[in-house]
Amino acid sequence: MSKTILIVEDEHSIAELERDYLLINGFKADIADNGEDGLSMGLSGKYDLIVLDLMLPKVSGFDLCWQIRERLDIPILMVTARREDVDMIRGLGLGADDYMTKPFKPAELVARIKAHLSRYDRLKGNKAATNELEIRGLRIDPDSRMVFKGEAEVILTNKEFDMLYFLAAHPNRVFSKDHLFERLWGFDAMGDAQTVTVHIRKLREKIESAPANPQYIETVWGAGYRLRI
Repeated sequence: MSKTILIVEDEHSIAELERDYLLINGFKADIADNGEDGLSMGLSGKYDLIVLDLMLPKVSGFDLCWQIRERLDIPILMVTARREDVDMIRGLGLGADDYMTKPFKPAELVARIKAHLSRYDRLKGNKAATNELEIRGLRIDPDSRMVFKGEAEVILTNKEFDMLYFLAAHPNRVFSKDHLFERLWGFDAMGDAQTVTVHIRKLREKIESAPANPQYIETVWGAGYRLRI
C-alpha cells in the first residue's frame, strides 16, 4: 500500500514540485498552503509523514509540529529557508525527526522520506522488518552486536556500539554530551561528559572515511552530536 504524505508549504511552486517528485516515486501527496489547514489535515490521521515548512501563515510550523507531535506518532520533516542553528535545534526539540534547509534537491527529500518511513515501520514492529539499522552503507545489527561498512566488519567496543546504535536509532536528533553520558553510562557512573567526546572520536576513526570531515556523526556546535541519515 502506498504511503500518503502531507506537504505543508505556502510557496506553491515548491509544494507542487515536492508533490510531483513524491507522485513519481509512488507516494500519494496532499498540499496545505497555510498552518491552520495543515494542522487540521495533519491531525486527521490520514498521513504517514508530514513535510512541514517553518514559516507559514496563520499557524507557524513550530506550533504545528508541537501540536501534531502531542497527538500523533508519525515522522515530521521540517524544511525552511532560514539557516540558523537555533531554528534547527528548536524544531528537533519540538519533536521533528529531520530538518532540511532550502534550497535542496527534491531527490534528497524523497530519499529522506523513504528512510524515515522505513525507520518508523521498524519501530512499530513491522513483521517484515528486522532489528538491523542501515544508514548509507553502514549496517548495525543489535542482535549480533556487529557493525558492517559495506562488506567489511567494523570492530567496536561495547560502549562504542551502544553509542552508535543509540544515535542511529534516533537519526538527526541532537543529543548533548551530558545526555549521552547519562543515557549510556548512567547517573552514578564515574567520569564526566568528556568521556563521550573520546568515544565519538574513536567511533569516527572506525566508521568515517575521513574522520576530520565526518559524514555520519556530526557535531552541532554548542548543542551536541547527531547521526545524519
